[in-house]
Amino acid sequence: MAIRIFITGGTFDKEYNELNGELFFKDSHLPEMLKLGRCKIDVDIRTLMMIDSLEMTDNDRMLIAHHCQAADEDKIVITHGTDTMANTAAIIAQKIKNKTIVLTGAMIPYKFGSSDGLFNLGSALAFVQTLPQGVYVVMNGKYFNWNNVAKNKKTGEFEEVVKS
Repeated sequence: MAIRIFITGGTFDKEYNELNGELFFKDSHLPEMLKLGRCKIDVDIRTLMMIDSLEMTDNDRMLIAHHCQAADEDKIVITHGTDTMANTAAIIAQKIKNKTIVLTGAMIPYKFGSSDGLFNLGSALAFVQTLPQGVYVVMNGKYFNWNNVAKNKKTGEFEEVVKS
């Protein structure tokens, strides 16, 4: 069975306007990334939205969870902005227990050429095939359980939450 990939926007798919210096969304780079990575996995890509995760609402998160639940596939990768990825993972985890769902993103837009996005996408595809059912965040070759991850805004890295 194919792996479902849901696109929600985030830095993965941002473009750079050289005239005014703004970042914006046009089309997803996922098909190009999969081709460049020589991906041989059967995937079904669907774009749900193209927004920055800082602009994502709880209604958007519920829509993502709904699509995950409705998908025939039990292995799902979601491309997502890094700033609120853990928030979305938490909502999905509350709603869905019988699938393996991995959220991933990028700190640098793919079109910049030095993006971590290609590596993160490959890691997400590998982890979604090997991890047990649950919801995870995958960044920089590491996976994190949905309820034990945070983005360190000082280092720009994801890390486990230290529980005291």
